[in-house]
Amino acid sequence: MNLSTLTEKRQILAFGDSLTWGATTNGRGRHPFEYRWTSVVEEQLPEVRVIAEGLPGRTTCFDDHSSVADRNGARILPTLLSSHWPLDLVAIMLGSNDLKPHLCGKILGARIGIERLVEIVQTYPYGDGAEIPKILIMSPPPFGPTAGGDQRPVGGRDIAESERFAATYREVAEQHACAFFDTAAIAKAADVDGVHLDAANTRAIGLAVAPVIAELLTLSP
Repeated sequence: MNLSTLTEKRQILAFGDSLTWGATTNGRGRHPFEYRWTSVVEEQLPEVRVIAEGLPGRTTCFDDHSSVADRNGARILPTLLSSHWPLDLVAIMLGSNDLKPHLCGKILGARIGIERLVEIVQTYPYGDGAEIPKILIMSPPPFGPTAGGDQRPVGGRDIAESERFAATYREVAEQHACAFFDTAAIAKAADVDGVHLDAANTRAIGLAVAPVIAELLTLSP
């Protein structure tokens, strides 16, 4: 192998929850690697390496002591930036767990959390003159009714609040000079639990967001 001919791939940190981790529609398993949206982006963009940092249950900035893992995104993000820099792009898709009634339950909380995450990325003291990475805010798909029972999404989450994800996150992106992608235009929550996505919808996000990322990073078509 001629090392002199190798080019460094563009580095993307995909920071999310179970939708980035690739959880199945019942939230208990994981879609095969090739269906996860992060994997699809790498498949579509050979010049890119995606660091998939999805943790089921992760919030933007709220503590959830029901898990052994630290689900507070604002607390763990600086560590991940330190571990993975230099980065060209940080893609953030969080908020679905903020809308759990026992944690926050309101879109306002998710908005405040997303703004805090953007602030962390934009103000982190990257070393050796590394540039601040670009930020792509991805609004999660809104929740939907389930097929049985009282038809409410798992955990009693509010569908109406989740339908405000796109407009709210778009506004945050505009105010903080970030890029924005609305996954609701591509993906729909399955009626198994009203929150998670089937394999086809998970893969569809990757196919749709790849051209957006390519444009952000000015990659050749």
